[in-house]
This record gives sequence, structure tokens and C-alpha cells, in this order.
Amino acid sequence: MKVRIGICGTGAFSRHFIPLFKAHPAVGEVVLCDLDAGKLREKQDEFEIARGCPSLDALCRADVDAIAIFTQPHLHGPQAVQALRSGKHVYSAVPSAVSMDEITALVKAVEDTSRVYLIGETSVYYPSAIYCRERFRKGDLGRIVYGEGEYYHDWEHGLVDVYKWRHGDEWRRYTNKPPFYYPTHSTSMIVSVTGAHVTHVCGMGFVDDNEDEFYGQDDNVWHDNPFSNETMLCRMSDGSMARINEFRRIGHPGTVGLSLYGTEASFEEQALPSAARQRPGDVRCNWSTRNRDTCVDLTDLLACSGVADSGTAGQMAAVTGADGTHKGASRIHPVHLLPKEYRGLGNGHRGSHQFLIHDFVTACVSGTPPELTNVWQAARYLVPGLVAHESARNGSPLVEVPDFGGGV
Repeated sequence: MKVRIGICGTGAFSRHFIPLFKAHPAVGEVVLCDLDAGKLREKQDEFEIARGCPSLDALCRADVDAIAIFTQPHLHGPQAVQALRSGKHVYSAVPSAVSMDEITALVKAVEDTSRVYLIGETSVYYPSAIYCRERFRKGDLGRIVYGEGEYYHDWEHGLVDVYKWRHGDEWRRYTNKPPFYYPTHSTSMIVSVTGAHVTHVCGMGFVDDNEDEFYGQDDNVWHDNPFSNETMLCRMSDGSMARINEFRRIGHPGTVGLSLYGTEASFEEQALPSAARQRPGDVRCNWSTRNRDTCVDLTDLLACSGVADSGTAGQMAAVTGADGTHKGASRIHPVHLLPKEYRGLGNGHRGSHQFLIHDFVTACVSGTPPELTNVWQAARYLVPGLVAHESARNGSPLVEVPDFGGGV
């Protein structure tokens, strides 16, 4: 069986995924969709794709089996619901939604239709998450005591250009989006490793006073949010604790980071200065135990060098990205599980893109929801942030986090 994939949104991000859909041996056809007719024709020509659709409405009526959504982030939830209820499987770029009403409707749509939904959360396939999942499942970490997840992305690192691209002349009305409306890079680093979910949160926010006045505006989309940086302390279902940081004003080169502390061992990840990096995007990773003699520097093993480990399926080529975000696989990535057609193709976000697309296509063929990126996991990655933001706005009380269950 080969599936037909419709790709909604042909902007800067989707171009990294179109070749992966085209190359997958279980994909029979790729159809592109965009409201901008000129952009649509340009991308059809660039990627040699015959069919195009002028709108999501048209794509939902088309004879495709699945729709991959790469539109503006605040549109993902409602568009995914529309596609699911039209009978299509759905791949969605992050975030899955931006409100409790939207994520509730999304979970219900999946449960009502029994269609496959996959959230394209890249962090679950970051080398640190893969490594810690393997060690945790073997029992090497012991019982988890405490975890840290953070996404540090300052406005000076390209965010202004992104907002101008997405929102045009009205881009400033969107700049005060609460960081915790998009917490999934951080939360998924912990939840996807341990399987525990957040049961209670206490949220705190940093009131921004930068002269650009991106936050706290009167005329904005996000209800006068004053916080550029948000932190939440979490109580987890396994009895552990966690701290999540989502920062947009931070004197830091930027990172998505994971640290886990267990009763038997710990894992720590942090940014490296340029002088210490052998490859762009390198981060320092350490495995620690009670005995300093048995602590291990994992920096080289987990670096996204584009070189697969010995005995796996071959070398994953790097793709362009001066900031080091878009690089090939690390030696810990199980590239032998990928189709041979992916050898030499571009990858991205620390080796995650190829795995996410392969997981989705495989799930569409089998009808089985993916383990780490199904709709119930998507909710567990998102909802703690939504609740923590409200906690931060209301004096930081400890608040219970709704849970939609673990799915199937």
C-alpha cells in the first residue's frame, strides 16, 4: 500500500520535508497546497510535483490519504481538526494547538475518527533524548528524581525575521505570544524519556521591559501577555520533579537542553563556547555517577556530525544551516531503521526530520498511532505550559494539570 500525502503550506519550513515525503518508498504521490498561487506554482516546479491545491478546503476534498500541516503555528490546531474530520491522517508541525479548547477538540477528533495524528516534535529524536531513553529503559538512571528542560531562543537570533515572514505588516501584533504556548521542545525532552506526565504546575513569568515593546502591548493577539520568559515547576506522575524554562530574552547562544537526575546516574547537557566546538551546534553532554572515575563525556557520541555509527545504514548528509540547527545524524541515531532511499538526503533539527516523516508514513500504512508523537503525547507536551501560563498570570499558585490519558 502506498499513501498519497497532501502538504499544506509551502514556506521556508516545509521545504525541508517535501523531499523526505517524496523519497519515502511507501508514498505514492505528494500534492502541494498553498493560498499563495505564485508560491504554490514555484514550489511545484522546484520539487517537480504535478498536483497543487489552492486551499486546505480543497485539499480536504482531494483524493489524498493524509495531510501534513506546515502553516502558521496558531493555525495548526483548527486545521488539524478539519483535516481529521475530512477523513485524512494528519502530520502537524509544532505546536499542536494554542489553547485548551483547541487541544481538547483535537484529541476528540482523533478519538472520533480513528485517524492517525502525529505531532512533529523534533526534540523526541534529539540525540540526548534518544540516549537517555535507552539508558532509562535499561534501568541505568534508576528512579528519576528531577529533570530539567529548556528552550533558549533570544529575539536577536532570527525571530524578528520569522515573525515578519509569517505575519506581514501586522507582525508586531503577534510578538507577545506567551512562551508557554509553545513549551513542547522542553517538556517533550523529559516526558518522552521517562513516560511520566505533569500532574501539577506552578508557573512564573519575567515581565519584559525592553524598549522594543514586544510584550504587554494594547493591540495584540495574545491578550496583553507581559512575559518574555516563563518558568514552571512541575510535579510528575512518577513522583519526580521537573523545571521547564522557555526564554525569549536571554543572554545565551540558544539551545534545547535536557538534564535528568536519577537515583543511580545522571545526564547533563549544556551549550559549548565556539572555541570548544568541533562542529556547529555541538553541545556538551555528560553521564555522571557517584564515582567520578566512571563519569563519561558523551559530547562526541551525541554530536550531529552527519556520520552514522558503525554497523548502521550509512552516512546521513548535513544540510545548510549556519547556526548548527540543521545538521545530520549523530552516532546514536538508529539510522538503520530508516528507508535506504533516505541515505544522503537532507536532515534537520539534530537528526530528527527523517525519523518523524518515516514514523508518520509508517503509521498511515499500519493505522497504528506512533508511540512518542501521538495526539495524547502531544497534549502531555503542550497542556502543562498552557496551565503554567495562567498560574504565572494569577500569582503562581500550584495548579492541577488536566490529562487526556495515554491513548492506545
